Amino acid sequence: MRMRILLLVTLLCFHFSSIASADAPLTAAFIRDNQLWIKMDGQEVHLTKDRYVYAPKWSYDGRFIGFIEGDEKGEKSDLFIYDTKEKEIYQNYVNSATSDFKWAPDKNQIAYTDHGLLKVTKMKNGRPYGFENVSLGVSGFEWFPNGKEFIVSASSNLLSTGWSPIPLYRIPVDANLDKDKMKPFYTIQTEIPDLFGVNADYFKWSSDGKWVSFLVIPTASWSMDSNTLSVLSSKGKQFQAVEKMLGFQDWFKWAPSANELAYISGEGRFFVENKKMTIAEIPILKEQKEYTPKGFVDLDLEWYSKDSVIVARALENKEWKIGPVPTMFTSLYSINIRTGEQKQITFPGKNEIDENPQVVGPYLTWLRKTDGQTTGDVWVKNTLDGQEQIWLKNVNYTPTFFTSNQNP
Repeated sequence: MRMRILLLVTLLCFHFSSIASADAPLTAAFIRDNQLWIKMDGQEVHLTKDRYVYAPKWSYDGRFIGFIEGDEKGEKSDLFIYDTKEKEIYQNYVNSATSDFKWAPDKNQIAYTDHGLLKVTKMKNGRPYGFENVSLGVSGFEWFPNGKEFIVSASSNLLSTGWSPIPLYRIPVDANLDKDKMKPFYTIQTEIPDLFGVNADYFKWSSDGKWVSFLVIPTASWSMDSNTLSVLSSKGKQFQAVEKMLGFQDWFKWAPSANELAYISGEGRFFVENKKMTIAEIPILKEQKEYTPKGFVDLDLEWYSKDSVIVARALENKEWKIGPVPTMFTSLYSINIRTGEQKQITFPGKNEIDENPQVVGPYLTWLRKTDGQTTGDVWVKNTLDGQEQIWLKNVNYTPTFFTSNQNP
């Protein structure tokens, strides 16, 4: 009898240790009930209370998390920072209002825009604190990979002769509003209807830093249906308009180790048709290749490896013409872009939607929601053929994962 009890206890201990060790070793900041949380070493930690928080972003070394505190009316958006070492939330400056901030790729410094004024944080006691002005009239921006400069866009102006071109600049971090340091980088010559835009934004660098991709964005109503995915060489010499697409910054991503750009092509604001996962080799020397089968739409993407892309795919719905926009019930598929092989890899239940795939090392994560619900659960598997499991429950948005080689 004693041996049976000992064997039972041993089996139970093994069972529970297996469950505990099954939790993926990932680190993420996430939003639950509009509050900031982190999950680290398998533990969830609640960081804010009685706030309305969104857009968490990790610093390059993972010590800090920047986030926006807003309100349900959208009347404020203030930048805050959480210090994981000191376990403290603070502001770099009182009333640092912004809706667009980015960590430097090589140090704990934040750049952000405040009503068109680009600012960068200074440092105090090893923490980003205070700010210095960089440039006025900024519409969109991103750090150069060297962490010493910015690529900056200014808005087009409506003149008596039509819209002016969109200017891009290369500006050092220490410009401090000095006009002599604002170096012209490239001017986008816009023309209706082939390449029309009034802004350029959502800049993303290729893995080798030789190309930057971005969207040329037209006026508000037009941009709901069509934007122009474009690329520019790092020297500002070679510009190419890639294709028309919707204005979702997660719908175009560089390959992890090649100058290949995956994106969701197709105009029209409704997701029911004409949304195709496409690969462009940059610079473009041949026609881009579409991978979405006939009768389907792809509504998000993520690179899993240099040969594999994950998409959120649903059946198209060309029959819909009027009334409430139909829900597109996506599940995840993997595409081998070399062989063309495709297969479904997640299987949501009835009225469930799998969306927002993210890859962290060998792990694939995604958000699974029930139709009509505003929150969902984060699922994970450690390989494309691995066993899926819930990693986070009841989150407002997809989490932001920290990786040691991340490039904000």
